[in-house]
Amino acid sequence: MKVLLVEDEVRLAEAVQRGLAAEGFQVELAHDGNEGLFKATTGAYEVVVLDIMLPGLNGYRICQEMRKAKVWTPVLMLTAKDGEYDEADAFDIGADDYLTKPFSYVVLVARLRALVRRGAPERPAVLVAGDLSLDPSAHRAARGDTTLSLTPREFALLQFLLRHRDEVVSKTQILEAVWDAHYEGDDNIVEVYIGYLRKKIDAPFGRRSIDTVRGVGYRLMGTGG
Repeated sequence: MKVLLVEDEVRLAEAVQRGLAAEGFQVELAHDGNEGLFKATTGAYEVVVLDIMLPGLNGYRICQEMRKAKVWTPVLMLTAKDGEYDEADAFDIGADDYLTKPFSYVVLVARLRALVRRGAPERPAVLVAGDLSLDPSAHRAARGDTTLSLTPREFALLQFLLRHRDEVVSKTQILEAVWDAHYEGDDNIVEVYIGYLRKKIDAPFGRRSIDTVRGVGYRLMGTGG
C-alpha cells in the first residue's frame, strides 16, 4: 500500500515512515505544502496523510486543491490541533478522517487500512438532492434559493447523508463519519441531530427528506423530499 505523508517535522515523519514500513506500507515523504500538493496531484497513492500546519500551503489547502483537481485519494488529516470545529473544517473541505497528535501507531494503521478498504469514490463539488444542495468548499447549504443556517456538526451530518443519498446508513456509520471512529458516548446523539436537521432543512419548507428506517438507520431521499 503506497502512502504519501506530508509532515514538516522531519524526525516525526521519518519515525512514522519506519513504523508504517514495518506494517507493510510503502511511504513517500514531503516536508512542505507545495511539494505535498505536487506529489498528491501527480502521484499514485492509496492514502494521503496531511499535517495541517505546514510551510507553504497548509493541509486544509492541499486537500481542497486535491478535490478541485478531482483527485479523490482518501485523505487523513494528522495534526496537533484538536476540537470539533477543526474536525468539521477538515471534513468540509474533503478529508476522510482526522487523527490528533500524539497518536498510537496501532490506531493510525487501523485508520489507514480502513481508508484503503473504502477506496476513493468521487466527491462531487456540490452535493444535490432535489432542491437541497450543499457546497463543501463554500461551506454553504441551501433549500432552493434559501441559505440554510447549520452548525458545523449539522453541516457535516447533512454532507454525509447527501453523499449516501437513497442509501440506508446506520447510527454507527454516522458516528464514525461525523463524530469519531472511537466515540464512546450515547448513540442517541445521532437521533438528536437528525431532529435538528429536520427542523432546518424540511419543516420550514413542508418537506420530509430524511426517513427513519426503524431498527436500521436513516435515509436521505435523492429527490430531496
